[in-house]
Amino acid sequence: MTEWIAVFGSTRIVAEKYDADSETIYVRFPNGVEWWYSACPPHLWEAFTAPGQSRGQFIHMTLNHKPNGRNA
Repeated sequence: MTEWIAVFGSTRIVAEKYDADSETIYVRFPNGVEWWYSACPPHLWEAFTAPGQSRGQFIHMTLNHKPNGRNA
């Protein structure tokens, strides 16, 4: 599993990471809650982390429609 990557300039999330083997995006919210989104091929991770991309909007418009849940 990859390490968490700090996210600066986002009010929605503070860190993110991607597991290419399971095609899962993980996000950490400011309150410390971690969430996973599966069925995310590499091109979706690239779109999510693209410069200038609003992480909050991407979660709302795209990732929330993927299988997801709270990271235990």
